[in-house]
Amino acid sequence: MIRLLDRNQEILDMLQTERFFLKEIQPTDIQLIYKGLSDPQVYQYYGVRFLTLEATKEQMEWYGMLKETGTGIWFGIYDKVDDAFCGAGGYNNLEKEHQKAEIGFWLYPEYWGKGIMSEVMPKLLEYGFAELDLNRIEGFVENDNSKCKKALAKINFRLEGTMRQAEFKNGKWIDVDIYAKLKNQ
Repeated sequence: MIRLLDRNQEILDMLQTERFFLKEIQPTDIQLIYKGLSDPQVYQYYGVRFLTLEATKEQMEWYGMLKETGTGIWFGIYDKVDDAFCGAGGYNNLEKEHQKAEIGFWLYPEYWGKGIMSEVMPKLLEYGFAELDLNRIEGFVENDNSKCKKALAKINFRLEGTMRQAEFKNGKWIDVDIYAKLKNQ
């Protein structure tokens, strides 16, 4: 029992930074998720949007399905000072056989440019490599999202290439860059 408590504390410590803590997204977080994924500044590059609270239930079901099927996990990002929800980050498309998953991340616009991604992403990576036993973590970024690409480069993700006209969005084809980080990097 003591070992299990120690392990749980290790995981909690892993999901904290100096300024933020991560908490697994729960169905009761729907208002927080709706606020982010209904904001045009957020979904401009995130690619998922919900224009009503009712529609956001689909996203909440998706988070639950990831956990239930073992194909991912998402966390809310909270400010330690006031427990304010800042955004979300996590894993989806987890393939246990190949020990890889896709990482995603979004923040409310009022938290952009505050170094949150640089501070929180290393903790998400540590969780992915240690707890999810990943060898490879992938990030897919719209080609013109220069801020996200710059942030990924700062935490040593490598650009592996561009998938030309990989997605159809807002009436036009867009290119998507693929970044990756390996456990042994």
